[in-house]
Amino acid sequence: MKKILLVLVGVLVLQSGIAQDTISKKRPKIGLVLSGGGAKGFAHIGVLKVLEEAGVKIDYIGGTSMGAVVGGLYASGYSATQIDSIFYNTDFDELLQDYIPRSSKSFYEKRNDEMYAISLPFHKFKIGIPIALSKGMYNYNLLSKLTHRVRHVRNFNELPIPFICVATDIETGDCVLLKEGYLAQAMLASSAFPSLFSPVEIDGRVLIDGGVVNNYPAEEVRKMGADIIIGVDVQDDLKDRDALKDATRILVQITNLDMIKRMEEMKKITDIYIKPDISKYGVISFDEGREIIKKGEEAALQQLDVIRKLASPNGTYKLQNHSTVTDSLLIKSISMNRMENYTRAYILGKLRFKSGKKISYDDLKTGINNINATQNFSRISYTIEPYQNADELKLNLTENENKTFLKFGLHYDGLYKSALLTNITQKKSLFKNDVVSLDIGLGDNIRYNLDYYIDNGFYWSFGIKSRYNQFNRNVATDFRNGEILNQLGLNSINVDFADLTNQAYLQTVFIQKFLIGAGVEWKYLKIRSENLGDINPTFEKSSYASIFGYMKYDSFDNKLFPKKGWFFSGDIQSYLYSSDYTNEFQRFSIAKGEFGIVKTFYKKVTFKIQSEAGFSIGNESVDFFNFVLGGYGFNAINNFKPFYGYDFLSIAANSYIKSCFTVDYEFYKKNHLNFAANFANAEEGLFRTGNWLSKPTYNGYALGYSLESIIGPIEVKYSWSPELTKGFTYISVGFWF
Repeated sequence: MKKILLVLVGVLVLQSGIAQDTISKKRPKIGLVLSGGGAKGFAHIGVLKVLEEAGVKIDYIGGTSMGAVVGGLYASGYSATQIDSIFYNTDFDELLQDYIPRSSKSFYEKRNDEMYAISLPFHKFKIGIPIALSKGMYNYNLLSKLTHRVRHVRNFNELPIPFICVATDIETGDCVLLKEGYLAQAMLASSAFPSLFSPVEIDGRVLIDGGVVNNYPAEEVRKMGADIIIGVDVQDDLKDRDALKDATRILVQITNLDMIKRMEEMKKITDIYIKPDISKYGVISFDEGREIIKKGEEAALQQLDVIRKLASPNGTYKLQNHSTVTDSLLIKSISMNRMENYTRAYILGKLRFKSGKKISYDDLKTGINNINATQNFSRISYTIEPYQNADELKLNLTENENKTFLKFGLHYDGLYKSALLTNITQKKSLFKNDVVSLDIGLGDNIRYNLDYYIDNGFYWSFGIKSRYNQFNRNVATDFRNGEILNQLGLNSINVDFADLTNQAYLQTVFIQKFLIGAGVEWKYLKIRSENLGDINPTFEKSSYASIFGYMKYDSFDNKLFPKKGWFFSGDIQSYLYSSDYTNEFQRFSIAKGEFGIVKTFYKKVTFKIQSEAGFSIGNESVDFFNFVLGGYGFNAINNFKPFYGYDFLSIAANSYIKSCFTVDYEFYKKNHLNFAANFANAEEGLFRTGNWLSKPTYNGYALGYSLESIIGPIEVKYSWSPELTKGFTYISVGFWF
């Protein structure tokens, strides 16, 4: 019996010894700390690659700013190589500018963006400045898509790797530790660099970049349970005056002042401290990302012997690799906060999808871009919540307190000459969803354009327009089929042209792509020439009443320098009444249409094809509404059409057909060389005679240089036609209006 007891005791002692030995050899928990540093945070990717190759399993991650973005993606299940690929395929120019595709903008918003060089908020007779260059929506949409697999995780400890990130409460200056919520939103808040990106509101707190208060959260990762801390520090050291030559470097210096003093303390609690040699790079050196990643690898490799000691001893560590999942959402519910000035129908109309629909993240991005393009909201945020075994989209929109804006532009062309454009835009003037905009062009020819529009989303929207245009120029047409020119024996005539047009219209979006509308118009037209001084200088002074209908589609990514997309426009207008100054009016209609498509080859060469046609319907049309071709660079009104090779307003007829082929080569960023060839037939009753199928009567060519500048395009084109003895040079500066 004693022997048995001794054996049992021995076994217990042996088991206890084995257990103690096992405990002593238990793998330590490893925490990874990734500091902020803007583009310099690419170095984190290089370090992660080395850690993975060495077989080191990360148990906890804490990050700030760019460290939060890289760390959050790694914590959600991506490998370092996948994160490298994500960053390589990100357009950081678009990211910094909060790029909104032109296709996401309404026709009204497209016109706004293509007229003004400067837009400033205006409140209580004071001009303000925007809170930041970007709302960060490009980043948010991208991060939401990338974190699709963990979109329903609200406790960051439940991510594949437990994660925390740091933000700063801009109102109190407090350090805010984000360890729960919507992961994409937390990452965005932590990286909201002041002046570059707008603050992010989470749970009632307004948050900015965590680097302001804690750019290296080593203590926080230790508290998560890490036994060993690996820290990657991509912060700048303090710079001297010679290095502080731009605003971003100065802002970084300000945010780093306190943290650099604390770093000596942080280093003491960091077991493996890695500081890549990236001093020559800046926080916005995104175009040098490959080099920065390499610097991160080099810094980690210098400590490879120490790192390898942390590898899983039994070789069980498996490299994480985010599995490919279907990037689609079944949206069973759409909820939004209550708004004072905008309706639910307005927001749904901008989203272009309703609840009960299966959508892709690209559809979601397009919808959010549509809302952002309105500029009606200072903050836009959303989360994707679990709902009935599917998803709920929860929108949180902060209405822009600035409802008044001052906008400015410059322009010069050969028809209207020079002009300074001033605009005042007021939102919510009378009703929800409305906007009123007044343009005044001051210069050689005073012009104005007044727009009032109520946007009701999917439902019919209502608008009123008033426009006044005038110019004085020698032109090769007299708007009377050459009758006046023949009487005077002239090749051209000096014309004072004035057009006052007022419209009221209804319009809506058809199958979520095409804009269709109809309305009524009253127009006053006055044309006079001092060449007719001995007779009667005024040969037109009539009012016209008409009705019209139209359909439009426009997916060009840029109006003047598109790289992709197509365009269609068709409308018909019936003139029912005239005060009839010439005593020649009979009711008639005009129909016209235009189609264009653009394709890019080798990233730099763009080929654009445009075709258009128009004709009158009725026994007799009014000559003053004929199609008039010639010139380039001006904002066309009525039926004036640009045509290379001919001077402004040179070819006139009641029907025409035209095609234009353009090759554009962007030889350097925003610098273009282009060649264009256009061909046209134009004559009375062109489509009745069948001559529209014949060899083109008019041919023209143009060779030019264009620069996309801050005030709009600057273009110089030399054009010629084999039918004429001389060529023409067109100069256009600024956005067209």
